[in-house]
Amino acid sequence: MTLPTTLSGAGLGLRREMLQQVLASDNQAIDFFEVAPENWLPYGGKLAKQFKALTERHSFACHGLSLSIGSPDPLDINFIKQLKLFLRQHNISLYSEHLSYCSAGGHLYDLMPIPFTEEAASYVAGRIRTVQDILEQPLILENVSYYAAPGQQMSELDFIREVLQMANCQLLLDVNNIYVNSVNHGYDAKAFLQAMPTERIAYYHVAGHYQQAPDLLIDTHGADIPDPVWQLLQQAYLQHGVKPTLYERDFNIPALSDLAGELDTIRALQQQALSANALKQFAL
Repeated sequence: MTLPTTLSGAGLGLRREMLQQVLASDNQAIDFFEVAPENWLPYGGKLAKQFKALTERHSFACHGLSLSIGSPDPLDINFIKQLKLFLRQHNISLYSEHLSYCSAGGHLYDLMPIPFTEEAASYVAGRIRTVQDILEQPLILENVSYYAAPGQQMSELDFIREVLQMANCQLLLDVNNIYVNSVNHGYDAKAFLQAMPTERIAYYHVAGHYQQAPDLLIDTHGADIPDPVWQLLQQAYLQHGVKPTLYERDFNIPALSDLAGELDTIRALQQQALSANALKQFAL
């Protein structure tokens, strides 16, 4: 069975501990799934067969964890080749990663901020082009949450736009990360959102976070989506168009029925924006 190469609607991040629930469900409330390929690549046998059964029935995207695109270490070419085979085996056409790094002489087990400099933007863009050449498909980079900006010479906004343009790659627009960073670093979330290049946005992420202090939010993916993030998502739909939207829930994971309610909210916002955008076009 050949699946569509594009996604639509509202999707859910699939973790291994959710697998039995997902296999036992008809999953009609979930339009697509997203997985970290590193969580599935090492496994064969029963687990691999179960995963293959899902990818034959549902649309999937991949969101990586260990490409480490901004690392001073060389790219792991063997991993990228394994990833290419994995994507082909499961007919997955969308592969995204974090605009950050997680290795420097060894794995750091965290997403570290790339310095916002012209030199770093050029370095990262070159590595992105190499990955795209090997994979023979676009690499989609996600704007990340960060808590410090070492060596900063340009704004986060300008850095992201520079990398996307120099690498000619796509953007995974994480709405929650925009909101978290806007609180932590004191900028206007709506203005940041509006400045993103519409033509490069492949899909959206949305999630919840933890408020440690009034001016410090932690991007946990472990809570329900709060109202300010819902509002920013709606603004994204109105500004950049309705695109596939993935709900990330990595901790404190409730039952699938509860997660389905969040997906219903995403679809309702998508429909509202489609109607509003259609009225704008009609008025023109």
